[in-house]
Amino acid sequence: MNNRFWAAFAVLLFVISCQPTTQKRAERGAIGDSAMVVSAHPLATGAGLVILEKGGNAVDAAIATQFALAVVYPRAGNIGGGGFAVIRMADGSTSALDFREKAPLAATKTMYQDKNGDVDGSKSTLGHLGAGVPGSVAGMWQLYEKYGSLPWEELVQPAIELAFEGFIITQDEAEALNEKQEDFAKANRYTPWVIRKGGWSAKDYVNQPQLAATLSFIRDSGRDGFYKGIVADQIVKEMQAGNGLITHEDLENYQAQWRTPLTSRYKGHTIITMPPPSSGGVAMLQLLQGAELLNIGQHGHNSAEATHLMAEIEKRVFADRAKHLGDPDYYHVPTDYLLSEEYNKARFEGITLDKITPSREISAGKAPGYESPETTHFSIVDKFGNAVSLTTTLNLNYGCKVWVKGAGFVLNNEMDDFSAKPGVPNFFGLIGAEANAIAPGKRMLSSMTPAIVEQDGNLRAVVGSPGGATIITTVFQTILNIIDYDMTMQDAVNAKKVHHQWLPDQIKMETGAISEKAKKTLENQGYQFEEVEKIGRSDCILVMPNGQLEGGADPRGDDFAKGF
Repeated sequence: MNNRFWAAFAVLLFVISCQPTTQKRAERGAIGDSAMVVSAHPLATGAGLVILEKGGNAVDAAIATQFALAVVYPRAGNIGGGGFAVIRMADGSTSALDFREKAPLAATKTMYQDKNGDVDGSKSTLGHLGAGVPGSVAGMWQLYEKYGSLPWEELVQPAIELAFEGFIITQDEAEALNEKQEDFAKANRYTPWVIRKGGWSAKDYVNQPQLAATLSFIRDSGRDGFYKGIVADQIVKEMQAGNGLITHEDLENYQAQWRTPLTSRYKGHTIITMPPPSSGGVAMLQLLQGAELLNIGQHGHNSAEATHLMAEIEKRVFADRAKHLGDPDYYHVPTDYLLSEEYNKARFEGITLDKITPSREISAGKAPGYESPETTHFSIVDKFGNAVSLTTTLNLNYGCKVWVKGAGFVLNNEMDDFSAKPGVPNFFGLIGAEANAIAPGKRMLSSMTPAIVEQDGNLRAVVGSPGGATIITTVFQTILNIIDYDMTMQDAVNAKKVHHQWLPDQIKMETGAISEKAKKTLENQGYQFEEVEKIGRSDCILVMPNGQLEGGADPRGDDFAKGF
């Protein structure tokens, strides 16, 4: 690996850490003539870029970026979690890989309920019992087996060097670590590196030799370096010590799964996205159908009219999500029906500009038969024209907060994404039903929405975002921003977002997302608002008319875009 390259990126990271977290809207993001990587951290972007510069393809770079994020962005980048990838090759062929976590074989439907049937949410969010069987390493291995071009060892090596040699953390990462010190102490039976007396500060130095060793096993043995051998033993020992459920059998049996991507049309564009157990793909395509039927784009960006219409269609879509969506291997998900023009025309008819529909009057549509704000997303396009949109998560910040002793990585708390009891909301306030009930070996429902946009058969954009339930609406609005409002990718990413998820019956909005006049108009209609500092954290790529690539890195974090 080029040490000068990493030194340059370390200097760049130091500069970024000294800058304010907000920035003025840019006309354009980073520009590349033939390739681009956009991720949540400059050093992860650098790892992917090194692979592209070596002649690797977008999937090679995605693998390197994923492993690097596990080192430099541990709140969401991971080897102890899972995710989804949508791939579009230069010849137009597409695929989707589901490496979502699974419930352990010992999981039960009522495992988070007490003897009275009441849900104890802490059991699924903090500690060993919240962890699902990780899928990230298996996912990267299956991506490599199908599409990889460079040697596997070269794709994992950048992450090993980052973990062993260390790096300087930013203010954003220091604050994230400090916020969870108490949880880290509660969840662990020893003192992992993340616990620091006196707390963390920007420019502190971090190196992770145990994680470097774990990654070395993965480098040398591929999938088996994680799901068998020493690392698997460490995971199982950690589970046994903390009354968790994951066993050697769970680890050895885990397989990522190739699925057929969902595709739909929106105003002359083809949208390619993830099918269930992602709820995001189905929901986002439903939202786009509603947006086209109601022609939201004719109204000003984040105007009272556009915000009202988005809220109305979002209520109906999230009601459908609660009832109909789950793991298709365990439950019949009526995807085709939910995405049919007939269904959505009926679903959205009756929405008018002068009427608000209370959520209590909205239920899921009748169909025949039967995520955290701390997820992370990255987008990659290579010089060959291949594209990867990949979203990965631990669920909440640092997952269940349990660091596997001796292995140096944190486990997810994705079990909270199941419906612990029908009608009882999870951490994000999302309601679930039987479709998303806990079952052994089942994948929990997700809001992750990696997506790729085509126009006239050509690649136009690679999009995605973290943000729990707001992932779906963030990706939806980003697509509207580039198609309906003709924004640059950087402006589309920067633009403040709004969100409605049916229950609770309120509009969540980034501070300043809509004007005071528009907000007053909506309040007079009956809307209630919750203002938040951030919604989403998108890292996206736009193919410009001249063929150049524009990377839109989200200013809400340390995100970074770079191309060549």
